[in-house]
Amino acid sequence: MKELVALFPANSAFELPLLGYSFDALEPFIDAQTMQIHHDKHHLAYITKLNEAVVKEVSLQNQSLEQLVKNISKHPESIKTAIRNHGGGHWNHSFFWTLLKPNTKPSEKMEKVITDNFGSMEQFKTNFEKAAMSVFGSGWAWVIKDGDKLAITTSANQDNPLMDISAKQGTPVMGLDVWEHAYYLKYQNKRADYLQAFWNVLNWNKVEELYTTK
Repeated sequence: MKELVALFPANSAFELPLLGYSFDALEPFIDAQTMQIHHDKHHLAYITKLNEAVVKEVSLQNQSLEQLVKNISKHPESIKTAIRNHGGGHWNHSFFWTLLKPNTKPSEKMEKVITDNFGSMEQFKTNFEKAAMSVFGSGWAWVIKDGDKLAITTSANQDNPLMDISAKQGTPVMGLDVWEHAYYLKYQNKRADYLQAFWNVLNWNKVEELYTTK
C-alpha cells in the first residue's frame, strides 16, 4: 500500500471512510459482527482493488470517485470492469453507511413526498421490498430522484443508477445492499426478514437531505 500511495498525488488514493457510529449501533436489526466484516473486510477490499486499477491509468488518477463511477463507458477497456466493480463497490458502500441510523422517522414533508410518489408509505415499503426481493443473486435496491419524482429501481452486483451504463439512471436518495454478505450471519437465507428490519435503521434524515439537496 505504501508503494501505491507514493504513486498518487497527495490525498488521491481512495480510503476507507469511518462509519460514524459503533458496529453494534444498529443492533438488534443488523448485528455488530456483520457490520464489522462488511465495513472492515468487504468495503476495504473494494477500495484496495480500485486503487490498484486507477494507479495503472494516469488519466484517471485525479478523478473523484463520483466521476469514475458516472463515466464507466468512457474508461479504457483494460480497467473498465475493475472500475465498474470496485469503484461501484466503494461508492455504494460509502453511500450505504450514511443511510443507517436507528430511531429516525420521516418528517411530514418526506411523508408527503413518499405519498405523492407511491400512494402511501405502506405502499412504498411494499414496492421497495418487492424490488429488493427481485434481485437475483447479488445487487442493490435503490430509490432515485429524477427531477422532483422518485422511482424504485435495482442493480446487479455493484452497479448503481449514477453509472452511464445503467438502464435506469438517476440520483440515489436511498439504497440497500442485498448481497448475502450484508445479512447472512443474522438472517441466513431470509432476505425478506432483513428487508423488514432495514426500516428500523433507515436514516430518514439523510434520505430527506439527499432528496432536498440533489
